[in-house]
Amino acid sequence: MFFRQLSTRDASLSYLFGCAGLGKAVAVDVVAGDEDWFVEQARQAGARITHVIDTHVHADHLSGGRSLARRVDAPYCLHEAARECVRFDFEALRDEQIIDVGNVTVRVLHTPGHTPDSMCLLVTDKRRGDAPWFVLTGDTLFVGAVGRPDLAGREREMAGSLYDSLHERLLRLPPELEIYPGHQAGSACGAGLSGKPASTLGFEKRFNPLLGLTREAFVEQLCAQIPPRPADMQRIVAANVAA
Repeated sequence: MFFRQLSTRDASLSYLFGCAGLGKAVAVDVVAGDEDWFVEQARQAGARITHVIDTHVHADHLSGGRSLARRVDAPYCLHEAARECVRFDFEALRDEQIIDVGNVTVRVLHTPGHTPDSMCLLVTDKRRGDAPWFVLTGDTLFVGAVGRPDLAGREREMAGSLYDSLHERLLRLPPELEIYPGHQAGSACGAGLSGKPASTLGFEKRFNPLLGLTREAFVEQLCAQIPPRPADMQRIVAANVAA
């Protein structure tokens, strides 16, 4: 298995990973302008990009997902809940769906809260074993923080959904599981993010200040510390959902 993490502008983190042996790869949360990097990294790994996935419709940066998907002739994927806001055709992913990428499998976890369509990607390298190795958490769980709940409106409702997604989906996974989020410190998509671009679920359970709270306290605290909305958010979202 090969794995690449790209730190981009606006404190975003993008990913390319896959099976070098069978020459297949997945690109995740591509930022517009970074398409060449993905093409070159896939070439160096001797892999073809078979899926381009956004973990949700982004509000802080223009997505390069559709552009890259067209360039490499691969499907562009969002969770099926994105049909409520997106005005173009895409490959809809379902909760618990398994994507085969050679000797690598990707399990889709629908984790609404940051946005209704947010999902995480649980990744297993079958050559290492049957247990998952890491999870790409998008804007659901960051190192030291969680995603903001207000971008879709209804912030208290969405904060409750985020609590449920964290505790019913992610935090029930093995504590040794590595997590790779969609942002690091400097992003407007959450408050209190660490500058460290990776962690483990066990470390976050112990030290992430929001994960030990009751549901009521979580909602209160999360809604009380919402940062200013991303600059030019309306234009960015409009571009990311436009046909």
